[in-house]
Amino acid sequence: MAEAVVLVDSATTEGELDTMVTRRERGEPLEHIVGWAEFRGRRYVVGPAVFVPRARSELLVEEAASLVRCTAGEGRDVVVVDLCCGVGAVGGSLAAELPQVRLYATDIDPRAVEYAARNLGPLGGTVYQGDLFAPLPRRLRRRVDVLAASPPYVPTGQFALLAAQARDFEPSQALDGGIDGLDLVDRIGRGAEQWLARSGCLALEVAASQLDRVERILSDLGYAVRTVVSEQDGSAVALARRVV
Repeated sequence: MAEAVVLVDSATTEGELDTMVTRRERGEPLEHIVGWAEFRGRRYVVGPAVFVPRARSELLVEEAASLVRCTAGEGRDVVVVDLCCGVGAVGGSLAAELPQVRLYATDIDPRAVEYAARNLGPLGGTVYQGDLFAPLPRRLRRRVDVLAASPPYVPTGQFALLAAQARDFEPSQALDGGIDGLDLVDRIGRGAEQWLARSGCLALEVAASQLDRVERILSDLGYAVRTVVSEQDGSAVALARRVV
């Protein structure tokens, strides 16, 4: 749908439309202005200063869904955790498309958690505010079947090169992944050991150029790693199962 049509459909008065157009002309993301983002055919509530779901994360959903289906073959519910969940589009898609999913999600940003709770509550998901695994209930230890995450993975030195609407209007902590962009990948790999079930898996979205490094990080932590790159848009996912 064209941006102009979205703005016109979303405005209730001519004055509101003028305000929306002015905000867009200043570079603010369309999704922040109209209050929703579309992802895999569903609308997710968003607002100013939160990360907007990207279409490239659909590969993460598809690969995590494959892991869920394999686990669901055992005839039980599948415990899924969406780390760095933002407004909940990745976990929400899994819960909406796969009824066997029992969804939990975390994010460090209280604004993102507010929106994620609104998006995931109707899907039966539970959202916690805090740093990675810290806010998860202890009862989930060793019970997580699929841990999906799209952590910040932009190297700090490349942050200034991002498109202005991301750099200026989205939270830096949702984008900046440290010196090499992989600070949280390492932390997730290390922390997941306490939470994954015996056959549990990680599904992590990163940049395609980072896959070799990600594979080394996770392999050194005792994971068997498989990587996937989309031929359509170059999005990339690392899948990992702990073997030691």
